Amino acid sequence: MWKNIVSNFLTLAIVILIAVAGAIAWGRAQYSGAGPSQIAQCVQIARGASLAAVSKQLEGQGAISNAYIFRAGADAAGKSRELKFGSYLVQPEASMEDIVGVITEGGPSTCGTEVIYRIGVRADSVVLRDINPQTGQYEERVKYDPAVETKPQPIADAEDQPDARLRVAIAEGVTSWQIVEGLKRADFMSGEISEVPDEGSLAPDSYEVARGEDRGELLDLMEERQAAILQAAWDARLFGLPYDSPEEALIMASIVEKETGIAEEREVVASVFVNRLEQGMRLETDPTVIYGVTEGRGVLDRGLRRSELDTRTDWNTYQIDGLPPTPIANPGRAAIQAALNPAQTDYIFFVADGSGGHAFARTLEEHNANVARWREIEAERAAGQPTTGG
Repeated sequence: MWKNIVSNFLTLAIVILIAVAGAIAWGRAQYSGAGPSQIAQCVQIARGASLAAVSKQLEGQGAISNAYIFRAGADAAGKSRELKFGSYLVQPEASMEDIVGVITEGGPSTCGTEVIYRIGVRADSVVLRDINPQTGQYEERVKYDPAVETKPQPIADAEDQPDARLRVAIAEGVTSWQIVEGLKRADFMSGEISEVPDEGSLAPDSYEVARGEDRGELLDLMEERQAAILQAAWDARLFGLPYDSPEEALIMASIVEKETGIAEEREVVASVFVNRLEQGMRLETDPTVIYGVTEGRGVLDRGLRRSELDTRTDWNTYQIDGLPPTPIANPGRAAIQAALNPAQTDYIFFVADGSGGHAFARTLEEHNANVARWREIEAERAAGQPTTGG
């Protein structure tokens, strides 16, 4: 009798194991297979939402077939606690695995109505965009300058929509004062800003915000992100650079940011200034003089005067040795990396080349020839003649 009981138990156990294995295989197939939705869908992840709530939401939208399998798969992938606040476009027949990847990777909103407050070097703008589900691309509907124009009604209506995405986008090279002034005009945010953060301490980036989010908290996030970027670049820096601290590297990065907007030039421009420091030369860079004139409060819509170049300020690198005492703007990640990993060159001079970039030189003779060519280009432009060469 015992033999029969044991035999039956073993048989039952095997059947159960086979059933469990089959269920697991079926669940995996469901998790990685094509989803039920035949259309692109906008999935909104609320700030602080739980995986359980999101899985039920997705099942209710028809984006997934089974909330339990979705949660189990996300948990098995180690992503159950990595949900990112935002709104995401889920493609037709997207698998549960694909959707988990989308909502845990994060990034700017990719669907629905979006209002972006762009804080730029020369001006701010607010843009209303909608995504075209057929192309997956945003299309701009309305744009205005909040400093000088009245808010258009379509943007006001969009900001009042509970499902509208709101973003603050910070351009590389803006000053901390410009960011604070821009945030003050972002009326979908709340809270007072007690003081302007240190120059250079805010990371230019695109930040998704919730309606009513505190301005000070967003500035704190910008500071945390910039500190992390700077530390990572400092840890991976080229050996032997003439900086005593990450803060000095940040100053250099801000100068590089203001000197060129061309990606492939950043490391070369950084090398020029590093070479000057190592040779005991003054940096002699106009953006530092401009910062001494404006103190970072806006742009200088004219050329520098000789009197300004000759007047000593803490930031006038024609008059002081070494680096200025603070950054002159908030540099982006690429400029920070360039300052800490400059190109290896012998260049110590550069001047505009007429194409939007710069001509670099190793000697004063080469530099003077480049300057002469630039003066020719300026004269031709002033006379309305086409320029030749580059």
